[in-house]
Amino acid sequence: MVTDKDLIGKKTVIYFYPKDSTPGCTAEACNFRDNYHTFLAQGYQVYGVSKDSQASHVKFKEKYDLPFPLLSDPTTAMLQAFGAWGEKRNYGKVTMGTLRKTFVFNADGLLERIIDKVDTKNHTSQIFG
Repeated sequence: MVTDKDLIGKKTVIYFYPKDSTPGCTAEACNFRDNYHTFLAQGYQVYGVSKDSQASHVKFKEKYDLPFPLLSDPTTAMLQAFGAWGEKRNYGKVTMGTLRKTFVFNADGLLERIIDKVDTKNHTSQIFG
């Protein structure tokens, strides 16, 4: 379990994604993985969040060798608190689901940036670019 004590005093990136092992979510997670050294070098910790189960996260992390924590939010409480849960349109159908968003916090815990138009394959460059 991650609490505010894990976040305060450290620069943090929290990214919300719809589903483990889907093409866009895998591309985004692997982009974080492939550039993880950049996050560490700049003093950032990274957390991925979806409503998938912890068991699903374990498989996803192992399959793609992800070096950062994935948080499970099956109740969508965190997703809703961050505004990362809402209406989505897919082939004309409106459903509720996870909105792909990233939040960047400074070491004081203050929000510096929200990225809500995520380029899954080049997300690290959106954060540091």
